[in-house]
Amino acid sequence: MAKATPTNIEFELNERDFLVSKTDTKGIITYCNEAFMKAASAPEKELLGKPHNVVRHPEMPKAIFKLFWEKIQNGDEIFAYVKNLRFDGGFYWVYANVTASFDKRNSIVGYYSVRRKVNPKALDIIKPIYERMISIERSSSMTESRKYLDDLLKEEGVSYEEFSNNLQRL
Repeated sequence: MAKATPTNIEFELNERDFLVSKTDTKGIITYCNEAFMKAASAPEKELLGKPHNVVRHPEMPKAIFKLFWEKIQNGDEIFAYVKNLRFDGGFYWVYANVTASFDKRNSIVGYYSVRRKVNPKALDIIKPIYERMISIERSSSMTESRKYLDDLLKEEGVSYEEFSNNLQRL
């Protein structure tokens, strides 16, 4: 299935929604719950076996996903704001928590993600940051976009996770 053409139609999660998925170490979806399927507007058969980036919205900075992979491949967890693309072209925002899954030898065997509704006040801050990062990526590079984010976080004196967690609590 080809990626949907983005529209401006937002699917809003409710407070009780928890979107859950599991992937292997390459980001291929091995499990997804009903709430994730509903948010993505896709049946399980269209999600299982596909790369998780099947729901990646083009209005997400690539540098954020690079940060994701750096963290989780190290066994660290990450909390981040993500705008996802629905299979029908709509979009939805989530506050994501992604952690590595380990086997008995402490080797990473996959990743586990739980996403929930974002605090709307946080989006007032995140959207302009992400828009600036995308602009930098288009005019320069993902490296410069990441530098912009790192400089912003340094100025605030926090990690990305602290920054995002603080925004979620606004």
